[in-house]
Amino acid sequence: MTVGDQAREECGALYAEHHRWLLGWLRQRLGCLHDAADLAQDTFIRVLTARDAVSVEPIHEPRAFLRTVAGRLLSNHLRRRSLELAWQQTLANLPEPEVPSPEVQAVLLQTLHEIDALLDGLPARARRVFLLAQLEGLTYAQIAEQFGVSVRTIKRDMAEAFEQCILLTP
Repeated sequence: MTVGDQAREECGALYAEHHRWLLGWLRQRLGCLHDAADLAQDTFIRVLTARDAVSVEPIHEPRAFLRTVAGRLLSNHLRRRSLELAWQQTLANLPEPEVPSPEVQAVLLQTLHEIDALLDGLPARARRVFLLAQLEGLTYAQIAEQFGVSVRTIKRDMAEAFEQCILLTP
């Protein structure tokens, strides 16, 4: 039996034994059966894909393991939904002639998701420093004063943010 076959068999057993529980756990947090079902399915796909790629030890605490994987997916889902709601509110507040076409809206929303994912990889202060500099136009000195740190520290945070931008840009 290959590693992939073994992983699929283990994932099938994991699914059979814990899918109902995971679905309930997600539904309780989301309040929506359809979103919970999608995330439960994504969780098992993520587990199967990860376990199919490498030979790994058996899962000793399956519910804790599934809760961790699903929790990360849930966090991403909620952040994505929050971003989409903010985008919809922004569009609703635009005067009619300034509302972009549906095609442009889709491209802009996708770009927002990519920026969000990029920023999510940064430590909190570096993310905030980057946003203050890029969106609010504050100088490094102003940001340093706001955080009570040196300008050199702000420069390091910005360098980290720019590095993240370069590394994650296709």
